[in-house]
Amino acid sequence: MGLFSFLKKKNDAPADDIFVMPDTRLRAGEPSRLDSEAERERQRAIARATAAKIDEIELAMASDIFDDEPAWGSARRPAAANAPVISPPEPEEALEPPVPPASAPAVEESAILYANGQAAAAEALLRDSLQDFGRGERLPWWMLFDLYQATGREADFESLAIDYASHFETSPPAWQPLLPTEAPLLVTGIAASEAFGAVLDSSAAPRLQRLLASSAPLVRIDLGAVRSVTPEGCAGLLSALQALRKDGRELVLAGADTLLGVLRPMLPVGDRSPGEAPWLLLLELLLLSNREKDFEESAMDYCVTFEVSPPSFETPKRVSTAAPAPVKGDRFLLPPVAGGPSAALLDAIDAYAEGRALLVLDCSRLARMDYACASALQSRLRAHAAQGRDIELRELNHLVAALLRLLGFAQDGAAGEVDTGAIRLYPHRY
Repeated sequence: MGLFSFLKKKNDAPADDIFVMPDTRLRAGEPSRLDSEAERERQRAIARATAAKIDEIELAMASDIFDDEPAWGSARRPAAANAPVISPPEPEEALEPPVPPASAPAVEESAILYANGQAAAAEALLRDSLQDFGRGERLPWWMLFDLYQATGREADFESLAIDYASHFETSPPAWQPLLPTEAPLLVTGIAASEAFGAVLDSSAAPRLQRLLASSAPLVRIDLGAVRSVTPEGCAGLLSALQALRKDGRELVLAGADTLLGVLRPMLPVGDRSPGEAPWLLLLELLLLSNREKDFEESAMDYCVTFEVSPPSFETPKRVSTAAPAPVKGDRFLLPPVAGGPSAALLDAIDAYAEGRALLVLDCSRLARMDYACASALQSRLRAHAAQGRDIELRELNHLVAALLRLLGFAQDGAAGEVDTGAIRLYPHRY
């Protein structure tokens, strides 16, 4: 079967085929390497212990590896003199390296299969390819992780994570679904966004009030840079998150894991000195991240510490999580699935582009984009690049990023024109 024989969408395939796939952890016919549930738990414990020891080394290595990596597309042209000032991406945001030559055929064909709604076939191809490449080629693994996250298959993700930790002798990715499993996020458009700095204190109050007062259909809060907190800062953020949840506002919460890592060490059981606000913020973040087991355990610790009844868990309905990203300012949120007629989406992007020198398309919720939509989007974005705008597609999952690279997205507009902008792809990092 030829590589591009999958570009035509099968008429008999149901529209939601991407979300209905067989429950296979390994390719057909291959026995599981884990003989029992107890063995799986033992392997997972080993993987986590390994992760704890090498995380510090990995952070330093990741900085060395990613900081020097060039963007997809050539260097950015200067914006026009009257263009608004927009913060550029910070250097630690990494771009994915080019597709390794050995894995390129499997990567490209699986990206096309997935875009065409044939997720089961894409999964089988990626599964078959995992043992064929050397230790340095991780992209097929990342694509399979994203496929499982996009379709809500946490058990398959965790099983693959154990294999990943064993194969690469490094910590595996953490489960972070791209789509909520019960209440799909449907709003697309410009989001009200705030990214908080290293210290979360009372100075955050005006920015939180701005988010609450905004009429934007979606609110994005980025906590990935937070390294310390005060009780006043915790109380302010807690109040804002509870208000957003009570109002039913759609929320993208980025970098929640970072803030959880700051809060946990400062909250020993039985110690009331930090106050209740940090404890309650910890519980709110666990609730919004849909971590019921962790929530229940921390709720009991809170109950013991303050001798009160523990709060109850409520499944979040309009919340998604995303990796933290350094670009500040308004972003355009792409929908969970970009397919079919795309005129309305492209017109909305055009409206967002008015008066902007930098267009940031936030793909943190985007699980799949079909081939027709990707082609139409490429044509529209190149028209904006030809007018001197720079365009960034941020937090792409690796399946969508592979499709866009195959189409030649990361190229400049008309060559030789000094006012031509550039299109860049920023896949999320594992």
